[in-house]
Amino acid sequence: MAASMCEPLAFFRDFIHRSTGRNGTKEIHTVKLPETLLEVLKKDSIVAIATLGPDGPHMVNTWNSYVRVSEDGRLLIPAGYFHKTEANIAANNQVLVTLGSSKVQGLHGPGAGFLIKGTAAFLKEGPEYDATKSTFGWARAVLSLTVDSATQTI
Repeated sequence: MAASMCEPLAFFRDFIHRSTGRNGTKEIHTVKLPETLLEVLKKDSIVAIATLGPDGPHMVNTWNSYVRVSEDGRLLIPAGYFHKTEANIAANNQVLVTLGSSKVQGLHGPGAGFLIKGTAAFLKEGPEYDATKSTFGWARAVLSLTVDSATQTI
């Protein structure tokens, strides 16, 4: 049991290591989001967002239908709570996101899912915050996710 609990943490730390440049600086990548991923976002299902903090991995959830895509390809997610997520991102902006839908054709039949790796920041002002707040009145902030990779897993 203990070994299986360590594997997700090791995977997360490996992802963070690979996402930094040779001199320790963040490498910025622009990833075109796959059409299947955009289709999945149109269907209502659950999104899982993982961050890594001093206490280990932390997960929060939202709905696909809440996620918006910015003009430059970032995922914009309204945050009603997400307080621990925000604290984790302030110290370590690397995130993992999984999302999917049983209503979109996948790699092997009905159902498509993705693993998204990227960097995140919380927005509390500006046009993207204002647009999100006008749609989701309960949002206190916007989780802005720059996608480094989007891999279809199913």
